Amino acid sequence: MPKVLSTPSIEPLMQVDMTDNEFYRIRDIIYQQAGIVLAYHKKDMVYNRLMRRIRELKLENFSQYLRLVEQNTAGNEMQQFINALTTNLTAFFREPHHFKILEQHVRSRKGKYCVWSAAASTGEEPCSIAIVLNQTLGNTSEARVWATDIDTQVLQHAKKGEYRLHDVAALPDEIKKRYFLRGKGDSNGYARVRETLLSSICYQPLNLLSNNWNIPGPFDAIFCRNVMIYFDKETQVRILQRFTTMLKPGGILFTGHSENFSQLTKDFYLMGQTVYGLAKDLQ
Repeated sequence: MPKVLSTPSIEPLMQVDMTDNEFYRIRDIIYQQAGIVLAYHKKDMVYNRLMRRIRELKLENFSQYLRLVEQNTAGNEMQQFINALTTNLTAFFREPHHFKILEQHVRSRKGKYCVWSAAASTGEEPCSIAIVLNQTLGNTSEARVWATDIDTQVLQHAKKGEYRLHDVAALPDEIKKRYFLRGKGDSNGYARVRETLLSSICYQPLNLLSNNWNIPGPFDAIFCRNVMIYFDKETQVRILQRFTTMLKPGGILFTGHSENFSQLTKDFYLMGQTVYGLAKDLQ
């Protein structure tokens, strides 16, 4: 009689409920720590992202997890909590008109040119900036791009400078040949940023809500795109005011396609599509 092969049972993933009070605690913590405003309709997203961590830690409920997070606000679990709730959507040369304006601005300036990428994510934005600077100014052994993010996991990815071939497929062949190496062996299917370009970018963690921005400003340009939409107006105004001290005279600020600060602050004036200049430069 032939053997009947039994299908192995698959253990269902652990699920626990999230109460409204637990969601409100999560909302308060992420606002206090990162300035992110979570509307109630984001509850399912929050649940899915934090549930993974609860399973990893083998905890019984969200309240138990939140106690662990709050035990040490400067500790590893708080950073894991922030990493889980931050959104990282990026691409090489995203919003291409910004990089044409950047090139024009570089050519109009004298002296050392440096840029702050304030939401570096996995590195596509700072790499795109570095390519423009390299094409315009040539090679350098010094860092030209200061790239920061609150999410430490995406920064680790960015530092490696490795991207799927799919991620670089839309780049012009000239850029791919000049600035990327095709991966081999374990890196097959990936492209690696050439060290000459990667060395011009300095990556470090930074929380825009921190009282101390430990970065070497002022800068000729700041990229802070699609970040402020997660902050309330009070936080937006406070950060924009601080940006004025981080820009050199004649410096420019690049923001996201859905962000408009013309009615929010008098510190900046709109130069073009989501590009701002310092109002004091007009005086």
